[in-house]
Amino acid sequence: MSGGAWVEMKKQRVEESERRDEENQEQGGVRVRDRRRVHFDEAEGVRVDEGAAEEPSLKPKYVEELEARTRAAEQKALDVQSRFEQVRAELQRETDEVRRRLNRNADERVAREKAAFLASLLPVVDNLRRALEASEQGGTLDKLLDGLRGTLSGFESALAAAGVEPVESVGRPFNPELHEAVDTTEVGPERDNTVTAEYARGYKIGNQLLRPARVQVGRASGGSAQAAAE
Repeated sequence: MSGGAWVEMKKQRVEESERRDEENQEQGGVRVRDRRRVHFDEAEGVRVDEGAAEEPSLKPKYVEELEARTRAAEQKALDVQSRFEQVRAELQRETDEVRRRLNRNADERVAREKAAFLASLLPVVDNLRRALEASEQGGTLDKLLDGLRGTLSGFESALAAAGVEPVESVGRPFNPELHEAVDTTEVGPERDNTVTAEYARGYKIGNQLLRPARVQVGRASGGSAQAAAE
């Protein structure tokens, strides 16, 4: 077969292939056409350009753009989430460090305050020791009493320095939140429900009651009868 006849035959085959493709498209079929350019050369025969066939995309352009934006948004969300996790971990580490430092400072402050309070009690111990030595050496009762008064005064000063205050009782209206009634005594109507004696002093620090005062409470005869009736 001559070169011209062979080229002519190739052209016919290409034309038949294109015609079949057009018929398939008219019938609703989808067929990918090889878009590679075909060159016919009588001398060299048929030559196909190098490069893979370009398959046309079946998606509309706006769909492809939307998918690209979606992928970009998803990647951005992942980056933001990663950064958020890093920031949260850093904040957690800083919070833990601040908490440990505050706890350490609080413990040190409590230890200092405890040591200061105990140191303030040492003079009380010294006064008690001197009073005991004076009594053993035959000291007078007045000197012993003076030593006890000094010891009590020093102890109360140490309590006051620590923020401890005595609960006022005698002559005050009875308050069940501050006083513990040990017994009662009959009094006139004007002193009804009034503390008449204190058996043990109560103490508080700030608004916290350390110990209620143990007291005697006055009761008027008419008030007792009315209370009993109620």
